[in-house]
Amino acid sequence: MLEAVPEIVSEIVQTLTAHLQSLGGPRDPFLASGAHQLTQHYIRSQLGLWGTVSAQSFESRGQEYYNWQMSIPGQQPHLAPFLVGAHYDTVPGSPGADDNASGVAVMLALAKLLSQQRPKRSIHFVAFDLEEYGLVGSTICAQSWRQAHKPLHLMLSLEMLGYFSSAPGSQQYPLDVLSRFYPDAGNFIALIGNEKTLAKMMALKRQLKQAGAPCQWLPVVNGGKQIPPTRYSDHAPFWDMGYAAMMVTDTAHLRNPYYHTASDTIETLNLERMASITLGLAAYLQAG
Repeated sequence: MLEAVPEIVSEIVQTLTAHLQSLGGPRDPFLASGAHQLTQHYIRSQLGLWGTVSAQSFESRGQEYYNWQMSIPGQQPHLAPFLVGAHYDTVPGSPGADDNASGVAVMLALAKLLSQQRPKRSIHFVAFDLEEYGLVGSTICAQSWRQAHKPLHLMLSLEMLGYFSSAPGSQQYPLDVLSRFYPDAGNFIALIGNEKTLAKMMALKRQLKQAGAPCQWLPVVNGGKQIPPTRYSDHAPFWDMGYAAMMVTDTAHLRNPYYHTASDTIETLNLERMASITLGLAAYLQAG
């Protein structure tokens, strides 16, 4: 797997920058439908460079919407696969650079890296729609996997991966008690997983740290219902369907002051840190 040397990091930064620039701008499916459709075309074309893209259609508010999917076969196809997902819609009026062009950009970069060096397990990449309207796309996806009795080694939700701050007090927590155990500066990537992911979170943390991305992890029980903010992304429907699932995040509104605003722009993101996260995720997914 690629190492976090300056040349590789620089190359991934360039890849992420190109994706972010193409994904930039409000992508609300109702008030910015044109940009929303262009985003879908871009995701389809980029995933299509590395495999066959399929659409999972579903209806909401009388309209048809789509999750876009592509799979990379593993060296050992009998093993339960990974599912790596990121939502591509935004709230009205926000360009959504961090929320969630950053997650989509990293997912697309991972598809490129892992198609070049075949992973141990198969990997399914899914771009979800209507996350901002109640996790609609990911709920449809999780239900379809459960109804088909498909096994899943781990679902990874890439949810806001670009905002970091070393300023004291820049990191908040959904429970005050957590501030006693975790840093008060928002300069790390967070892993939020259910009880089925304990060993997986520790393994992923090691890979992220080795790639130069400081990491903290938080296990939750009962589907995170006691800590509602841990459910605010596309992993939650997979928790509810009984799968091992994990959110990879910069913690969103608990850190990023531009969350869900017109100021959520590319200029606020740390692309070098995003590149390190990409490398760490790629190493973990490749090893299986």
